[in-house]
Amino acid sequence: MYRIVSKKRLNLTVTQMEIYAPLVAAKAKPGQFIILRVDENGERIPLTVAGIDAENGTVKIIFQIVGKTTKMLDSKNEGESIQDFAGPLGVATHTDGIRKVCIVGGGVGCAIAMPVAQEFHRLGAEVTSIIGFRNKDLLILEDEFKACSDRLTVMTDDGSYARQGNVTIPLKEYLEAGEKFDMIITIGPLIMMKFVVAAAKPFDVPVTVSMNPIMIDGTGMCGGCRLTLNKDGKKVTKFACVDGPDFNGYEVDFDEAMSRGRMYAEYERHAYDKACNLLKEGI
Repeated sequence: MYRIVSKKRLNLTVTQMEIYAPLVAAKAKPGQFIILRVDENGERIPLTVAGIDAENGTVKIIFQIVGKTTKMLDSKNEGESIQDFAGPLGVATHTDGIRKVCIVGGGVGCAIAMPVAQEFHRLGAEVTSIIGFRNKDLLILEDEFKACSDRLTVMTDDGSYARQGNVTIPLKEYLEAGEKFDMIITIGPLIMMKFVVAAAKPFDVPVTVSMNPIMIDGTGMCGGCRLTLNKDGKKVTKFACVDGPDFNGYEVDFDEAMSRGRMYAEYERHAYDKACNLLKEGI
């Protein structure tokens, strides 16, 4: 069993937890993920490592309450435990030779982008961060990004906080002004990452995308994170959980990935409603 050391609500639908898992904390790196089960009858879900404290043996996770398992996880409190917490899994984000990086995060994807930005800052790279949310109420981790970024731009779709618009607006401004990033790393909704790649393409800047949003099983067995890459005119199949989660953004077939991601939306909604009812009944 893995004890919940701390729990913090970041907004109405996003929760941060620190889990005591010293063996995972000793080896995890930014970009990797863990698989957890809330209880012995629960499903396995992958969640990205959002922070590591190797000295105290804790791993930070940040999750959005969107389905049955995340609802059950959110019902747990400090001092309680979860059944399983396995990792680290996946390939860590590539950092070698990158001295000037632009991190573009959207929504809860900022929880994945933040430790990546922190790692580049620790390594002495120049970090430009752009984070975007639908509105002010959904804003998370602004202070954390400020602390590890040389420049930070916050965007909201409705203009309720900071600048109005999507994350590609300041990205295009930087690129059109002649900024020469070694790499753009984007993490967030698939549609957002698709347009970040499109914005960067005319400037021939390398773009890494994190395909965490399509992961389900976390081991490659379910096939839910199957991904088509277009490499030199040939289609190549990869799996986000075992081959990634980071990929060359110019090679990813986003339309296929988005289509697959919508397949189980109705089922997940029913499972979420059922979990809510069980929690209300104290089961």
